[in-house]
Amino acid sequence: MIKGFRDFLMRGNVVDLAVAVVIGAAFGKVIEAVVKHLITPLIAALFGQPNLDETLTFTLNGADFSIGAILTQVVNFVLVAAAVYFVIIVPLNKLNELRTRNQAAPEAAKASMSGRRKASEVSATVPSASIKSRVGTVTRPIAVESA
Repeated sequence: MIKGFRDFLMRGNVVDLAVAVVIGAAFGKVIEAVVKHLITPLIAALFGQPNLDETLTFTLNGADFSIGAILTQVVNFVLVAAAVYFVIIVPLNKLNELRTRNQAAPEAAKASMSGRRKASEVSATVPSASIKSRVGTVTRPIAVESA
């Protein structure tokens, strides 16, 4: 029973999940700092207060409603999503694109230096004809005589 539990814990996906939780917690602190020290001051600079909680409020039968509180969270979400996209996703995509381009360049240089062509490239340049039979359509290369 203990061996099975140990094997379960040592499986790759459990370890990956544990690492993801730790990284997610650390990343959450970064996002919290961005919201607290960048986004909230920007909202305060634009609207004169750090959030929209006190705007669009009303009372109905003794119950307080605050549309501004919802707007604050929506604005925070959109701004955080934009910050994550433009600060993290776009640069990582650019790095991956550069890495892929740099890896593809040496392979292309090797292929052009060898002077050899792949069988699929050669067969693409050979003329062919389709022959219909009772079994189906068969494509065969046509013999080309050089002049």
